[in-house]
Amino acid sequence: MDFSVINWLAVVLAAVLAWLFGAAWYMSLGKPWMAAAKIDPTKMQRSAVPFIISFIAELLMATIVALLLGAVTGGEPSLVAGLIFGFVFWLGFVATTLTVNNRYEGFGWTLTLIDGAHWLGVLLIIGAVIGWFGGPAIE
Repeated sequence: MDFSVINWLAVVLAAVLAWLFGAAWYMSLGKPWMAAAKIDPTKMQRSAVPFIISFIAELLMATIVALLLGAVTGGEPSLVAGLIFGFVFWLGFVATTLTVNNRYEGFGWTLTLIDGAHWLGVLLIIGAVIGWFGGPAIE
C-alpha cells in the first residue's frame, strides 16, 4: 500500500465531519432507532466509549477510502470520484452487511434503513472530503 497518496488533513477532517453527521443523525432519530433496535431507554447505560469507538472507526474508514481512492486515481482523487467510491463502498460492503445481520438478528427493516442511511451519509461525506482535497498536502 502506498501511504504517500493520503492527504492526512483530509482524512482527519472527513472523520470529524462524518462523526458530527452521525451525532446529528442519531440525535434526530434517537427514539425511532431505539424502538427499532429494541433498546429500553430506561435501562441504557451512558458511556463515552461508543462515541470514541465511532470516531476511531470513521478515522480508519477515511484512511482506507483515501488509500483506495488514491490508488485507483493515481494519487489525484476528485470530488466526483470520492462520491462514487463512497456510494460503491456503502452499497458493496455496508448495506449488504447490515441487511444480512439485521435479518439474522430478527430486527425489522426500520433499523436497517436508519443505520444504512447513516452509513451512506458517512461514506459520502468521507468520499467527498477525500476527493475534494485531492492528493497529499505535503509531497
